[in-house]
Amino acid sequence: MAFELPPLPYAYDALEPTIDKETMTFHHDKHHKAYTDKLNEGVEKDGLGGKSIEEILGSISSASAMVRNNGGGYWNHDFFWKTMSPDGGKPDAMSSELHEAIGRDFGDLDKLKEEFNTKGAGQFGSGWAWMIADDAGKLKITSTPNQDNPLMDVVSDRGTPLLGNDVWEHAYYLTYRNDRGAYLKAWWDVVDWAVVSERYAAAKG
Repeated sequence: MAFELPPLPYAYDALEPTIDKETMTFHHDKHHKAYTDKLNEGVEKDGLGGKSIEEILGSISSASAMVRNNGGGYWNHDFFWKTMSPDGGKPDAMSSELHEAIGRDFGDLDKLKEEFNTKGAGQFGSGWAWMIADDAGKLKITSTPNQDNPLMDVVSDRGTPLLGNDVWEHAYYLTYRNDRGAYLKAWWDVVDWAVVSERYAAAKG
């Protein structure tokens, strides 16, 4: 069965003023759709039909560049939309477990944000910034180029993604122009900490 473009979980203008309606419309309807269409084309060429996207990403080293680039783009964007919500930006929605883990591994939430923003701003060219849980349960900040992600067997820091921000210019350029740092700083206003907490609980379980 072909992969389908997942719908946005909210209206195109729901994240304003952090992310404007025009950016969300183009990002989802054009970019995410293109990744979905190209992924299906690559899956057919590579004979990967019937596999889940997570199975494909976990052994991406044996797949074509088309599947790597577009499979990553497909999964990353679905994850990205769900990381955000119109009711986001509320640390009080964070579980006590995640709060304790952030304190243990970063010191506090402000230091997590600082490290994450630094990693995102320092990613050369296009890519993603992530917070992951590694196999030992430790929280780490990482980044990947292009549409790679921490599920792939080709990245140096593998783990379970809990939080991810798209630092490709198409994610922020209409509002923030070339100021990636301003975008990264503003983005925390829409992060859904309840969702991040659920991902952390699943990673631990």
